[in-house]
Amino acid sequence: MKILMLGDVNGSPGRRMLKTHLKRLKVELGLAAVVVNAENAAAGNGITAALAKEIFDAGADAITLGDHTWGQKEFATEIDRLENVVRPANGGQGQPGKGWTIVTTATCRFALLNLVGRTFMNPADCPFRVADACLNEMPKDIPVFVDFHAEATSEKNSLGYYLDGRVTAVVGTHTHVQTSDALVLPNGTAYLSDLGMCGPYLSSIGRDIKPVLKKFLTGMPSRFSMAEGPATLEGAVIEFDARTKKAGAIETFRIREPFVAMA
Repeated sequence: MKILMLGDVNGSPGRRMLKTHLKRLKVELGLAAVVVNAENAAAGNGITAALAKEIFDAGADAITLGDHTWGQKEFATEIDRLENVVRPANGGQGQPGKGWTIVTTATCRFALLNLVGRTFMNPADCPFRVADACLNEMPKDIPVFVDFHAEATSEKNSLGYYLDGRVTAVVGTHTHVQTSDALVLPNGTAYLSDLGMCGPYLSSIGRDIKPVLKKFLTGMPSRFSMAEGPATLEGAVIEFDARTKKAGAIETFRIREPFVAMA
C-alpha cells in the first residue's frame, strides 16, 4: 500500500495545489490515503473548520497540525467536531482535540500521531515519552504514521531511531524545506527529516520576501505576509505492508508550477 504525506500547506497557494492535484494523484499513484499538514492553511497561521473541510474536499483523508494549531482563535471551539484532524499530542495538558486518531479509508486503516519538537520551539512535553504513552494506547495490529513537527534535524532524526520498528513512518514537518535524507531505517520505519511545503516557492519559506529582507537588513519589526505566485506541492510517498506494518520504501515527491524568469 502507498500513503502520500504532504508538508505544511501555506495559505491559498498551498490550498490551490491540493485542489488541483490531489484527486488525480490518488488515482495515478494508487494511494490508499493522503495525510496533509495544514497548520499554516489560514494565511500561514493556523486553520479553521471551514478550511479543514476545503482540504478534505480536495482529497485529503487526514490532517496534522503543529505549533500554529491555535493561530485562529475560533479553532479551539471547532477542533472537537472534526474527524481525522490531530494536533500535537505533547502540546500541553487540557488542550481540545486529539493527539492521535485512527484513520479508515476505502482500502486501509492506520493510526496517525502528531508530535511537536522542543528544540528551538515553544515549551512542550517530551515528544519521546508522549510517543511511548500514545503507542501504548493504540491497537497493536495497525500501521502507525507519525508527523513530527519540529525545527531541529537532530531531534527529528533521534525520534526516528527511537521509534524504529515500532511505527511505520516518522516524517518531519515545520521547516518548509524538503530534505534529501529519505530512507527506511534498519527495523522497518520509513524516515524523512522534512516533507517540505505546499505553497509559494518564490518566497522566504512561504512569506513575501520583501518584508523578510527588511527585517534581516534593518532589525526592525516587519509584518510577514503570505507570498503569491507559483506554488509547489511537496511530500513523500511511503510504501508499506499493512500486515507487517513495516515500510518497504519512501520517496520524496514534488510538483512545481512553472514561472517565467525575468530577462
